[in-house]
Amino acid sequence: MTYRIAQIHRVSSHPEVYEPCDDSFALVDALLADQANLLEHHSALCMEVGCGSGYVITSLALILGQESQGVHYLATDINPHAVRVTQETLEAHGVHAELINTDIASGLERNLAGMVDVMVVNPPYVPTPEDEVGRDGITSSWAGGENGRSVIDKILPIANKLLSDKGWLYMVTLTANNPTQICLQMRELGFASRIVVQRSTEEESLHVIKFWRDIDIQAEAKESITMNKTVPARVMESLLSQFPRLPLWRNGNKQ
Repeated sequence: MTYRIAQIHRVSSHPEVYEPCDDSFALVDALLADQANLLEHHSALCMEVGCGSGYVITSLALILGQESQGVHYLATDINPHAVRVTQETLEAHGVHAELINTDIASGLERNLAGMVDVMVVNPPYVPTPEDEVGRDGITSSWAGGENGRSVIDKILPIANKLLSDKGWLYMVTLTANNPTQICLQMRELGFASRIVVQRSTEEESLHVIKFWRDIDIQAEAKESITMNKTVPARVMESLLSQFPRLPLWRNGNKQ
C-alpha cells in the first residue's frame, strides 16, 4: 500500500527526538501545495537538513512517488537518535534515503556543492539563550538562540552553496525570526521568495517560505555589490506585503 504522505502512526519516536507537530505539518502541507511544480521539477537529489522523526523527508519521497524515477534522498541531523528514528520511519513507509549524523551539512559541502535540487528545512527557530543552541538531545531541535536566528543564519549560506542552479529551498520560519529580513538576505544571494503556507496557532505564527534562484535578482545582487546600492524601496514593499502583522511568538518551546 502506498501513501500520499507519511502516516503518523507509522512514524517512529524516541524521547530525545522531536515529534511531528504544527511546524512539521505546515512544511509537508507546503510540499503538497507545490506538488505539481515538484513533479515537473525533475529533481535528482532532495535533501532535508534536520530530519528529526523522518516525517518530512518520508513525506517528500511519497509526494514525489513513482512518478519521479531516479530521485535520490539525503537527510542529516546532529542528533544520532534522530538518524535512527528517521531510518525506522522510512522503512515503515517503504522508501529510502541516505542518512548522515552531522551538523547541517558539515563534511558534505564540497561533494554536494551545486547538487541539491530540493532542500527542506524545519530549523531550530525558537528564541532561546545562546547556550542552548546545539545541545545534545531534543533541545537542539528547537533552540534557535537570539531571535531564533542562530541556526537559520548558518543554514542560509550553506543552502546557497549546495543548491543547484534550479534548486529550491523550503524553510519554516517564525514571525519572531523576522522572515522579511531572511528573504532580503537570500535576495542578496540571488534568490526570489514567496510564502507557500502561512499558519497561526495559539503559540506561534508560522511561514513556510520557498526560495529559488532568479536570473534578474542575481544580476541585481551583483550590481548592488558592485555599486554598493541598498535594496530598492519597491522590493522592500513587495516583501513586507507578504508578511501581514501577526501575533509574535510567546514564551514556550517549539511545539
